[in-house]
Amino acid sequence: METNNNANDNQQPKMNMPKFNMNWIYAIVIAILIGLYMTGGTDSATTKKQVSYSKFKDMVTAGYASKIVINKNKSELYMYVKPEKVREVFKQSVQQTGTEPFITVEIGSVDQVEQFVNQMRTDQKFLGEFSYENKNGGEVMNFLIYNILPILLIIGLWLFFMRRMGGGTGMGSGIFSVGKSRAKMYENGGNLQITFKDVAGQAGAKQEMQEIVDFLKNPQKYTELGGKIPKGALLVGPPGTGKTLMAKAVAGEAGVPFFSMSGSDFVEMFVGVGASRVRDLFQQAKQKAPCIIFIDEIDAVGRARSKNPAMGGNDERENTLNALLTEMDGFGTNSGIITLAATNRADMLDSALMRAGRFDRQIHVDLPDLNERKEVFNVHLKPLKLDKDLDIDFLARQTPGFSGADIANVCNEAALIAARHNRHTVGRQDFLDAVDRIIGGLEKKTKVMTEQEKRSIAIHEAGHATISWFTEFANPLVKVSIVPRGQALGAAWYLPEERVLQTKEAMLDEMCSLLGGRAAEELFIGQISTGAMNDLERTTKQAYGMVAFAGMSERLPNVCYYNNQEYQFQRPYSETTAKIMDDEVLKMISEQYDRAKRILTEHKDGHAQLAQLLVDREVIFAEDVEKIFGPRPWQSRADELLEAQMRADAERLLAERDGKKEERGESEE
Repeated sequence: METNNNANDNQQPKMNMPKFNMNWIYAIVIAILIGLYMTGGTDSATTKKQVSYSKFKDMVTAGYASKIVINKNKSELYMYVKPEKVREVFKQSVQQTGTEPFITVEIGSVDQVEQFVNQMRTDQKFLGEFSYENKNGGEVMNFLIYNILPILLIIGLWLFFMRRMGGGTGMGSGIFSVGKSRAKMYENGGNLQITFKDVAGQAGAKQEMQEIVDFLKNPQKYTELGGKIPKGALLVGPPGTGKTLMAKAVAGEAGVPFFSMSGSDFVEMFVGVGASRVRDLFQQAKQKAPCIIFIDEIDAVGRARSKNPAMGGNDERENTLNALLTEMDGFGTNSGIITLAATNRADMLDSALMRAGRFDRQIHVDLPDLNERKEVFNVHLKPLKLDKDLDIDFLARQTPGFSGADIANVCNEAALIAARHNRHTVGRQDFLDAVDRIIGGLEKKTKVMTEQEKRSIAIHEAGHATISWFTEFANPLVKVSIVPRGQALGAAWYLPEERVLQTKEAMLDEMCSLLGGRAAEELFIGQISTGAMNDLERTTKQAYGMVAFAGMSERLPNVCYYNNQEYQFQRPYSETTAKIMDDEVLKMISEQYDRAKRILTEHKDGHAQLAQLLVDREVIFAEDVEKIFGPRPWQSRADELLEAQMRADAERLLAERDGKKEERGESEE
């Protein structure tokens, strides 16, 4: 029976009582003040009505008055109406008006009122009480406005700012918690449910991070040999490569407390708050050691300190950085605390933060290569319903230079496109459309163009395709389109070869291909247009990079004028050298432009067929170009290089597998 009673008690619905809120108190006080203001501050809750002085005299003469009171301070009198006359004056009953309803009258002279009242007494028209009062009407209201209300406003503002500075967590946080750390702590990193299995690719970075996990799990293995646990590791890489995910995986693998905080959380409008939060963060971490502190976007506080304070250096940010430097490797010791940080602007960090003993390791999380992109696709394709004929290798080759976040976006866009077309699975064309959508922008099918403009764009894009087909190091063509996308009226898609080093010949071929559109306009239309602005911009930047940074010009060979000083406003070369740079850039671009016109002149018939095909079909592929020009002259060599690369990858995989077998055999022995 007791069990049943307990069960019944547990099954009883709980009353959802509203939570207490200070805003209720504020609303009640404001309502009371408004009510007092509306009633004029008088103590009576009865009905009143204002009339003219002549109307007042008529009412007294008619015998309506039971009592008359003159307020000298306000030059006003109150005439209280007899109960039997209430309905005639207020058109309401006594129950509705109250026991003593009255009318108010503004008076000019008290003597005249006295004479009138005395005359009414003589005529037996008024026999009630006649008195004076010096009370200022609305005394209660005036007292509240001038005495109580300012105090309430000050208290309210103090409570508001105290809650704001305390992070909005209520009265308990208070103004004294403004310097407390706002880091999110996970008592057990394993609760994040993220491990290295969830991080696709990045084999080198994972190997570096695996050693940090081993330090946390088994520090005696290293300390017995005299080694020290590293103080920190800095994850450096482009946006979207998975730096934050890598840090979460380290915490998940190690299973230790994990403090997560953004660099901007240290920055505050109050002086000294950032440094105080740094000290509080490391104080909490010492109590949970061994643990991990992760600071995302550390460049918000770790930027290089200014050597010239007059240039606008932020003292508060520098104080925060100094506190961070001291906590990481200062006079005290922080044993068992490993600091991880992530940034994509490592070149802007302070040199004191980058030295050994603070961030002992810089782990580069780069953009994934071909094999790593396959692994990333395998992760993000799991929740999708895929077509059976989908080739993941093809998708990986179609997305060179894509980060992990970009690949996730491609998979999501492909699923949305498939759903938009009422398909039951996501196929190859959906992924191609998704890549086009991300690279080129949204397709503008409603953009109005004349036939002349359409043909001009087709000749321009056919020029790019022709030059890329007949230059050795140009990227292989995938397709050409004259359908407007984003800000572009047409585009040519290429499949870039992932080269570690760029040669001068390859860069010149790329410049020639970029100039092919403008050259085709001049040769086959007779006039040039603004459609080549983006091509010219890219060509000019690449030419200046080759001359000023890579030392690839004839008159300035083997010289690099790259300067990474943040507060350096003087160019590291003279005006004469700048003129030589301009001449070399102009010469380089002119040579490639003339080369592009020569190639187009040699293949003008094929270019004309290609442009007409673009006008008719709007989108053509590499197969169509091959039908017009024949096989690409350099395709056999590219195939040989691709086969050699595939052979090398296979040999590397076999060697890794044999090495793992040997390690397994040694461990079994």
